[in-house]
Amino acid sequence: MSIPLSLAALPKPPKTSGAWLLPVLALLATGLLPLLLSEYAQDLAVKIIIYAIFALSLELLVGTTGLISLGHAAFFGVAAYATALMLPDNGPGAILLMLPAAMLAAGCYALFVGALSLRTKGVYFIMVTLAFAQMAFFIFHDTGIAGGSDGIYLTSRPALAVSGFMLVDLELPRHFFFFALGSLAASYLLLAMILRSRFGRALAGIRINEQRMRAAGYRTYGYKLAAFVIAGMLAGLAGFLMAARTGVVNPEMLSWHESGAVLLMIILGGLGSLRGAVLGAIAFILLKEFYSSEAVFAGFAQHWQLSLGVTMILFVAFLPNGLIGLGRRSTGKSRKRSKKTTISAGGHHA
Repeated sequence: MSIPLSLAALPKPPKTSGAWLLPVLALLATGLLPLLLSEYAQDLAVKIIIYAIFALSLELLVGTTGLISLGHAAFFGVAAYATALMLPDNGPGAILLMLPAAMLAAGCYALFVGALSLRTKGVYFIMVTLAFAQMAFFIFHDTGIAGGSDGIYLTSRPALAVSGFMLVDLELPRHFFFFALGSLAASYLLLAMILRSRFGRALAGIRINEQRMRAAGYRTYGYKLAAFVIAGMLAGLAGFLMAARTGVVNPEMLSWHESGAVLLMIILGGLGSLRGAVLGAIAFILLKEFYSSEAVFAGFAQHWQLSLGVTMILFVAFLPNGLIGLGRRSTGKSRKRSKKTTISAGGHHA
């Protein structure tokens, strides 16, 4: 006889005073970057923003639902290819048409992959998602679809015009920056709302004890599939932006290296935290740029993977909770100190 699990029994996100203050301040500060950065640094900031969206999408699976996927780059790449294939040759395509279509393409593939892979668990789930991603990789790499191994180039960039007035032109760096930043803010807000909803609390319950959730009457397969599709569509948003940024799409965007990189980002930032996913993307991209800089490391810069790998090992060893754990640790210490001070002061007064 199963015992009903009420909403009150489901895991709740921690309530912290001023939890929204830091993300809002960070968003406002980031909005000022185009006024301060060079063209190269601004492009690097856009790259970080795109990968932050990509990391947030995987965080919904790994950190929230407990589903470790090694094939998440498939949705990233499928959306990028959809963007390139839909773009007209005679001018910019409409963002309002291309963006939803790219995300829908990623979502449809995520629905297909999730419907099959979620019937497995543990390491089998990891391997099945990897297999589906490699399947998509070889379809684009070994066939004549979209240029084969050479990929496909975008002749123009998506844009948004109303009554002949250009509102957003992704050909312009500043327009692209703010459009990408707005996409990141919307993705973060959406996931924050999901985590605080009944659906998000159910996903957290599945991560903690799926068997108990099933015994309580929750159809966990449907919840996991919905999370898988949402994560795939958000990865598709990142893929759309990356295709528009680089102007070229190739099969490497679907490779397991890309899936592994975004998984490292959320581990580096700290699992179970949206802010950790964003921090991990920032740290990973900046470390990669630093170690691959010939101005700093000269000829050894070509071995940047080695330096980055050693750094990741050190981070995991000394910061098991990720970068977000540093803030939590300092906050915990300050609370302990204030508590000790209060107790001491109370004893002295007595």
